[in-house]
Amino acid sequence: MKHFFRYFFLLLGVCFSATVFAQSGTFKLPAYEKTVLKNGLTIYLMEQHEVPTITLSAVMPAGAIYDKTQNGLATMTASALMTGTARMTKSKLEEELDFIGASVDAYASKESAGLSARFASKDRDKVLGIVRDVLLTPTFDEKEFEKEKALLIAGLEQAKESPRNVIGNYFDQLSYGSHVYANPESGKVSTVTKLTAADARRFYRSNYIPNGSAIALVGDFNTREMKVKLESLFGAWVKGTVPTNLANAAVQPPTSAKVLLVNKSDAKETTFIIGGPGVPRSNPDYVAMEVVNTVFGGRFTSWLNDELRVNTGLTYGANSSFSRLKHAGTFRISTFTATKNTEAAMDTAIKVLNKLHTTGIDEKTLTSAKNYVKGGLPPRYETSGQLAGLLTSMFWYGFDESFINNFQKNVDELTVAKAKEIVQKYYPKNNLQFIMVGNAEAIRKIAAKYGTVTEVNIKDDSVKTF
Repeated sequence: MKHFFRYFFLLLGVCFSATVFAQSGTFKLPAYEKTVLKNGLTIYLMEQHEVPTITLSAVMPAGAIYDKTQNGLATMTASALMTGTARMTKSKLEEELDFIGASVDAYASKESAGLSARFASKDRDKVLGIVRDVLLTPTFDEKEFEKEKALLIAGLEQAKESPRNVIGNYFDQLSYGSHVYANPESGKVSTVTKLTAADARRFYRSNYIPNGSAIALVGDFNTREMKVKLESLFGAWVKGTVPTNLANAAVQPPTSAKVLLVNKSDAKETTFIIGGPGVPRSNPDYVAMEVVNTVFGGRFTSWLNDELRVNTGLTYGANSSFSRLKHAGTFRISTFTATKNTEAAMDTAIKVLNKLHTTGIDEKTLTSAKNYVKGGLPPRYETSGQLAGLLTSMFWYGFDESFINNFQKNVDELTVAKAKEIVQKYYPKNNLQFIMVGNAEAIRKIAAKYGTVTEVNIKDDSVKTF
């Protein structure tokens, strides 16, 4: 317990010092150094000496897009990294980290796998040694793998009890069809059940390679000394062949309005998404889209939330967002409502979208949104963990510090005329795609109003390719 409180207050100090820095003027990304090891591993180092802690973030080309037919393999491989190494069993690894109040976690997302670590700077050698073992010498113990698999399967089954936990996967499947971006990050019960430790070892050998990967450290250390340390730890990581990225295949836009109706017979509410194609992370209008979306559905006082929550009382909250990946993305309006209000809520959401296109955003509203977005930037990068994550995101998506350093300037340059162009270009209004999760018997006729309907049951394990 004493280690918990010690670490809690250290992290609090990081948050406080970074917040003070951010509030001192126009936010700029703190200085950092980037280097590439001989094996292709990219290293980012950012010194922050306010408190004696270090945060690590790593990214590898090992996400769900590489699962092929074995949905869930990326997630299981990432989880299994923590089930033992050549030097330590799972229990020993956990004991070592717990004793010093440190944390090391591995995970997989849609496109990549990641590892994060947080520890006191005095424990640098011990924790970095553990990180090295986890990334370079995992054993994929079969008994521990089966335990992790059982936990994932139980989680997948439990997730079906809450529409909000699964509706995103349905929307990806409807939006991306046979594209690898449709792969569910956590897999499906039928595919996860068949996975073995041998599958994870194979996936690890193919995807956990230094070239194509990056490690970022932010905190209390000397850059020159840390470079030497990381070279000694990770220089022996064997270079491999970067896996073929099937995600760069073109995503076909929808040619008609479609509805995926997901039956949950005991549901008292309808949870729904209305959306369409979005843009990749590299889109040059990223900042302008952030501002416009703040008006439409990106904050509590947005048009969507005002209309669906405040003015009509149809829901407790509604929002809109752009999901941006390397090569594609989606736009979505998300909310939920009582079953009896399904049609009214969906029509209202569409009405607000149409208003965005026909009425547009006036100067006063735009100014308010610009101030909101500018004020929200520093808090997104006020901790060492957020900064480390930003550095590995820069690596993965291929942008540099100019995105941060020029962010507020780019926000200020957005005009009413440009905002109108953003709406017309990026906010879909034709061939909308709908996901409705609720009591199909009660909302089936309503669903048919919005497009061609395909119906599935939430208890079903898979969804057809659209």
